[in-house]
Amino acid sequence: MTDATPLPFDLPSVRRKKLTVDFDGGNQSSDAGLLLLKHAERKLGVCGRLADAMPDRRDASRIRHEMFEMVMARVSAIACGHKDAIDLDRLRHDPLMKIAVGRCPTTGSPLASQSTISRLENAPSKTEAARLSAALVDQAGATVKPHKQEILDIDDTFCAAHGGQQLAFWNAHHDERGFASMHIYHVASGTPVVTILRPARTPKGTEVRTVIKHVTKRLRRHWRKTRLIWRGDSHYGRIEAMEWAEKQRCRLHFWPRWQ
Repeated sequence: MTDATPLPFDLPSVRRKKLTVDFDGGNQSSDAGLLLLKHAERKLGVCGRLADAMPDRRDASRIRHEMFEMVMARVSAIACGHKDAIDLDRLRHDPLMKIAVGRCPTTGSPLASQSTISRLENAPSKTEAARLSAALVDQAGATVKPHKQEILDIDDTFCAAHGGQQLAFWNAHHDERGFASMHIYHVASGTPVVTILRPARTPKGTEVRTVIKHVTKRLRRHWRKTRLIWRGDSHYGRIEAMEWAEKQRCRLHFWPRWQ
């Protein structure tokens, strides 16, 4: 059915005032939570930090969308449940999406389209992607006020892939292809430290060691006198990680969570 037929509403008047019902509400939005997200970004500056770490090789004279605007638009769309970049072709006209990135909801120009967002997501190289992870670690280090001892949880979670996405891997336990993103959280506050996209397979000991080594080194820039304790399950209590932790003069500990 392509043609919408208006329903015949025959409403009585109220105090001699006529009631009219229609569905022509103009340019509206159902994502009111973006106002809270904008306030959180203003306070924390996560998207701003990521935008500063993103490479920008565009011709400055032809730029219509600032890096922060594109990052904020993409993050806002994901937060509202719009996971695919193609949704931005419609959301770029959404009034609250415009407010979230700092544009006027009525007179502001449309936000970045799907093709522009897709180019943004594929722009960073492997080295530049590491800069984005470092920016997230710096965000957590600067946000959390450390004590003498802090605990970090490290784990992964499975996410099914529907198609031929890069890094998708067959997982026998879940009986489907997908990803097993590695998550690190600050236990006391629940603050996410960093998330690393990776295939859905058990991490090797060298991979675990590399991750905790770099995250520890980065956090040391903010928590110089804090004793770090890493906590993980059997997937992360590997010999390579344990041996590296023991060489840190007992300032870093790692044990299986199930002990």
